Amino acid sequence: MKKSILLIMACCLTISGYTQAIYESFRSIKLDQSRELKIQLPRNYKKNVDKTYPVILVLDGDYLFEPVAGNVDYFSYWEDMPESIVVGINQRKTRTDDCRYDLAEYLPDQKGAQFFEFIGQELMPYLDQTYRTAQLKIIVGHDFTANFINYFLFKDNPIFQGFICLSPEFAPPMKERIANVLSSATDVWYYTATATNDADNIKKDAIAFNEQMEALEENPDMHFFFDNFDESSHYTLVGRGIPRALEGIFEMYRPISKKTYKEVLLPLETSTYDYLVDMYKTTEKLYGIKRQIRVNDFIAVSTAIEKNEKWEELEPLGKLAIKEHPDVMLGHYYLGMFYEQTGEPKKAMRAYENGFQLAEIAFLTKDYMLDKVNKIKDDFGW
Repeated sequence: MKKSILLIMACCLTISGYTQAIYESFRSIKLDQSRELKIQLPRNYKKNVDKTYPVILVLDGDYLFEPVAGNVDYFSYWEDMPESIVVGINQRKTRTDDCRYDLAEYLPDQKGAQFFEFIGQELMPYLDQTYRTAQLKIIVGHDFTANFINYFLFKDNPIFQGFICLSPEFAPPMKERIANVLSSATDVWYYTATATNDADNIKKDAIAFNEQMEALEENPDMHFFFDNFDESSHYTLVGRGIPRALEGIFEMYRPISKKTYKEVLLPLETSTYDYLVDMYKTTEKLYGIKRQIRVNDFIAVSTAIEKNEKWEELEPLGKLAIKEHPDVMLGHYYLGMFYEQTGEPKKAMRAYENGFQLAEIAFLTKDYMLDKVNKIKDDFGW
C-alpha cells in the first residue's frame, strides 16, 4: 500500500513539474453543446515532429484525468510504455445522462446515444486530425463510465483496442456480452478491477465476470487482466488499478527484465538474436509503433549469447546495433567479439579500432576498446 501511495505522489510531482494540461472547449454537433477537455501531450511532442503517439481517452476527466496522466508520464519516462497523448472529458454535471441506456436492450439511449456518437464520430476524428496520433487507442472509465466504455467494444471495428474498467457498474446483460466478444477478439487489452471494500453489487458482478472469463477457452489474441484489491474502496482502488492496467497492457513494450533474461534468454535453444528481432516486430504489430531497439536490450541479448557461446549470433547483432545506434561503440564491439571468437584477429582488431572512434556507451569506454586492440596485438606479436 505504501508503495502505491509513493507511486501516486511521484506521478503527481512528475506531471506538475514537467507537463502541463491543455484545456479546450469542444463544440459538439451531436450533443448540441460544448464539452470541456483536458489534454496532456508528451514531454517532447513539439520537438519530435515525425513521431506519433497512442491516445488514452479518460472519461470522468474531472477526477480521473490527473491520476491517469501522471501514471502515463511516469511510466513513459522509464520506457515502460510509449509516450502517449492523454485526453480527459469533464463530466461532473453530465455523467448520468452521458451514460444513459434503455431498459429493454440496455444500449445507449437518448443523451447516452448522443454521447457515444460524440466520442466516435466527432472527438476521436478531431484528435486524429489535430495531433500526431498512432493506431493504438485506449479508453478509461469508472463505475457508470466503466460500463459505458464497453459499448465501443461491440462495434465491428472498435476504435479502441484497450479498455480500463475501474469498478464497473455493469448493465444487466453486460458481462455476458463482453465475454462473448472477448472470446474471439484480436489484439484487445481488457482490464477490470474491484476491491474488498467496493460497493457490494459492483464487487459481486466484477468477481462473477472474472469467473466467466476464466471459464472461456483461451484466446491468445486477447489480453484480459483482473484485480481484486485487498483493503481498497470504490475510490481508492483507482490509484492502484491505473498503474496495474498500464503494466498489463504494455507488458510486451517494457525492457527485457532480469526475470526474462534468466527464464527465457539463457535457456533459449533457438536464436537469441531472432528473439530480439521478433520481440520488436511483435510490439510494432501490437501497438502500431516502430521504435529504436534499446541499448539495454542489446546488452541483455549479447550477454546471453556470450554465456551460451553462440558466437555466430554476434555478427548479425553487431550489424543491427550499428544500424540502430550508429554513433556509439556497441555494434563494432559485437563485431570485434565475433571475429575474435571465430579466429579472425585482424578483423577483430579493425572492428575494435572502428568502435574506438565513436561515443562511449554503457560499459564500453575508449580505454576498454584500446585494451582489446592491444591485447590482440600482444597475443599475435604485432
